[in-house]
Amino acid sequence: MKKTIFNGFFYYLNVNGYSAILVDNKSILKEGRVTKMKKKETVTIYDVAREASVSMATVSRAINHNHNVKPETEKKVLDVVKRLNYRPNDVARGLASKKTTTVGVIIPNVTNSYFAALARGIDDIAEMYQYNIILTNSDGDEKKELKALNTLYSKQVDGLIFMGNEISEAVRSDMSNERIPVVLAGSVDSQNQFNSVNIDYRKAVYAQTNELLKNGNDRVAFVASHLNRSINKDYRIEGYKDALRDAGIPFRKTLLFEANEATYDSGYKLRNKLVQEEVTAAIVSNDDVAAGVMNSMSDSGINVPEQFEVATSDNTKLTEMTRPMLSTITQPLYDIGAVSMRLLTKLMKNEEVSERNILLPFGLKDRNSTK
Repeated sequence: MKKTIFNGFFYYLNVNGYSAILVDNKSILKEGRVTKMKKKETVTIYDVAREASVSMATVSRAINHNHNVKPETEKKVLDVVKRLNYRPNDVARGLASKKTTTVGVIIPNVTNSYFAALARGIDDIAEMYQYNIILTNSDGDEKKELKALNTLYSKQVDGLIFMGNEISEAVRSDMSNERIPVVLAGSVDSQNQFNSVNIDYRKAVYAQTNELLKNGNDRVAFVASHLNRSINKDYRIEGYKDALRDAGIPFRKTLLFEANEATYDSGYKLRNKLVQEEVTAAIVSNDDVAAGVMNSMSDSGINVPEQFEVATSDNTKLTEMTRPMLSTITQPLYDIGAVSMRLLTKLMKNEEVSERNILLPFGLKDRNSTK
């Protein structure tokens, strides 16, 4: 064969004047004419059935390893599937069965270790029950949450797991109108409309605050991003108040501190405000913020824990990476995700659910950031 140029593109022409090689990756030359290549056609279940000389129902059963299919028939079908590189169309299959075995998961921050631990639990149980996961990142932004919901609905998901700091009315309305099962993982619903899996945040903060009070601190701060969110104002702050009341210490609103974001930097910037209020200990709702608070104190010469104690709430890996290591409320993060997914599988199959709002056990881990 010899290389020839045609309209500025290379092709190869054999000695008989016929070519079978690409021109500009789009065309081939046949008998002196340039013709467009046919677009590669998608292999369908019909093609597999025809090649294997079986019905489409048999192909479907063989792919799903149905016990009613003879081993030799299953092998024949799977050999054809492999040879043709056939991939089942989940969307088409879902339209036919009205089920896609796909679950949408909305997460506010995929890089946050708290939500990442929940997502791992969700994924493992989804795999166990043969569901696929579509994970979307919302950044905790209402517009992005609504866009994510719209995308997931267009994918015909069978159910949703929502992880977020707050459910806006627009998001609530959108999830309610779609009429597919929704489970909240590590997130609370102030209106108790959706199924959820959490710990008892009020009791957990009560227990941790009580430990700080027993260490002789009478000016204990509560630190969180967005104090007005339901999980804080309705649960955590109430637990904080309960502990103060039982210890005979008056509640001071000036000891509630708000970090602008759930980040290390936001916690670090709170140092001056905490010092001005003569705070000697803090219970913090987020591990990143807690690390920032602790390091800011240490960097200014305040000894942790002798002069200032810090306890946090999530027990992510970060709590073991700081020095000193952070005392914390322990949450079964993986289990929260796993139980959320299992609850959703029951709802999607219309199985009876005994508890709509599941509370898993919590604990306290005493490390070196407290006395």
